[in-house]
Amino acid sequence: MNLPNKITLARIFLVPVVMLFLLVRFDFGVLVIGTFKITYSEIIATLIFILAASTDGLDGYIARKRKLITNLGKFLDPLADKLLISAVLISLVEMQRLDAWVAILIISREFAVTGLRMVAVAEGQVIAASKWGKLKTVIQIIAVCSLMINNFPFYFIGLPFSTFAVWAAVIITLFSGYDYFAKNKHVINF
Repeated sequence: MNLPNKITLARIFLVPVVMLFLLVRFDFGVLVIGTFKITYSEIIATLIFILAASTDGLDGYIARKRKLITNLGKFLDPLADKLLISAVLISLVEMQRLDAWVAILIISREFAVTGLRMVAVAEGQVIAASKWGKLKTVIQIIAVCSLMINNFPFYFIGLPFSTFAVWAAVIITLFSGYDYFAKNKHVINF
């Protein structure tokens, strides 16, 4: 197994670690600043999530640079991304920091685009990631991180940054999904 695929697998293995620190209430203590509270386990979960999310670009860069692109990597990379984002979105719903409809929309778009890609592959075509898809990923990661750390540090100035980030994630997620289908409608035979 080559290095990019090992990095992708590491991202997959980090998903349950993020969930563990995000959902299990360890007695590491609570950071309290005035009326703001966040557990240290949530901070650890966020840092692990950032580490895992940052490996997405790294594995792709190494694979392209060293010409190590494999079919396994093409399969695992988007799977790892979807597992990581979906698991955290569902956890944030459980923690009551995210409305369920938001998680459902984002996860549904991921399934829809994955389905489109599977149909394309069956017809011998590859649908590459678009600039909108890449932007969607970055905005989703920002939104998720802001929710995981409970809008820190924007909480102190009364700026609902996490709310803005979530709305931006929803809008760009839906637009990028539309973009994939509009540009690849020839793949779907009605």
